[in-house]
This record gives sequence, C-alpha cells and structure tokens, in this order.
Amino acid sequence: MRRMTHGKRLFDVTLAIVLGVFLMPLLTLLLLWLGLREGRPLFFASERMSAPGVSFRLWKLRTMRCGSDDGRATGGHKEGRVTQTGRWLRRTRLDELPQLWNILRGDMSFVGPRPPLRRYVEAYPDLYARILHSRPGVTGLATVVFHAHEARLMARCTTGDEAEGIYLRSCLPRKARLDLIYQKHGWLGFDLRILIRTVGVVLRS
Repeated sequence: MRRMTHGKRLFDVTLAIVLGVFLMPLLTLLLLWLGLREGRPLFFASERMSAPGVSFRLWKLRTMRCGSDDGRATGGHKEGRVTQTGRWLRRTRLDELPQLWNILRGDMSFVGPRPPLRRYVEAYPDLYARILHSRPGVTGLATVVFHAHEARLMARCTTGDEAEGIYLRSCLPRKARLDLIYQKHGWLGFDLRILIRTVGVVLRS
C-alpha cells in the first residue's frame, strides 16, 4: 500500500484547492490561447502507474501535435513534434496545471516520485514496488536534482531507440536512487523544501 500520512494528504488537498481557485483565471486564458493557436484537443492524457498494477490517467495541457506520442522516453528526436506554444508551456511547467485534478482525486501528491509509464513498471517490478510505496508527485527530489541533467542527456538523442537506451541506462537508475532517498527522508518539511526549489527552478526558466 502506498505510504501517505493524513497530514500530507490534508496538505495536498488544501493546497490544490487554493491553487485551483487562484490559478483558474490563468488556466482559462491558457486554454483559450491554446485553442486559438493549436486547436483541439486542449488536454493530453497519459497512462501512468500509481502502484504496481494500478494505473491512472495523468492530465497535461497538450504540447505536441496530435498523435505524435509513442509512449516511450522523450528525447531530441521528438523536438520537431512539440508545438511552439508547447515549448513555452513545458519550459514554464504550466502544462502540468491540470495535475491539480489528479492530486484532488488522490492519484498523485504534490511531492513524490514522478509517475512512471506502465512499460517501465512491468520491466522493473521489484524496483517500482519500492519506489511506488510513496504516492507519485508532480515534483520530487529526482525532479529538482536530476531533471536538468536528464534533459541535456535526452536532448542529444536522434532516434526513439537511442532515447530509450539512454533513459534506461543513465536516467532511470539515478532517478530511482533519488526517489528511494526521498522515501527514507520524506516528511512534510522536506516536501516544502522541494516545492520551494521547484518554484525557484520554474522562475529561473
């Protein structure tokens, strides 16, 4: 069973409601802008795993052309598929605003391991059984520590096979170690520090 204290869940729900109310005008403007520039669909839903054998639909604002996601690691070979609007949304991480809904539903937390694709959970069941003992998060220790380096590694990839290979060899093991470190030391104060660092990263972008 995924570990989550009542205090952490209360924090998630409270913050998600506050941010939802505060950011609703911004989300409305983003949806109008996205609809005018890129057309429908406005949202992108991806199957992710919240626990071994338990999946959910993770929601984002659409940043790629329709039908261009292949369910594998994203590398430089997909750069041409990202829309002009999508590049800005990704850089500012505003494409992840719809995940407030995932948090309210209980699929995710604000802080935790990033929810993996089914293919990786099925390939490494023992590892993800440990990692997903914590509820997946919008951000996490691996995100603030390793995301920039991961982005540089993956940006070099020119094919899907190359991206998958680099992700499995270089990214997944390092992120897994950081996720397990978070699991050992994670508490509400640590979550707040990660959230503050995440905001700092977004503002710098």
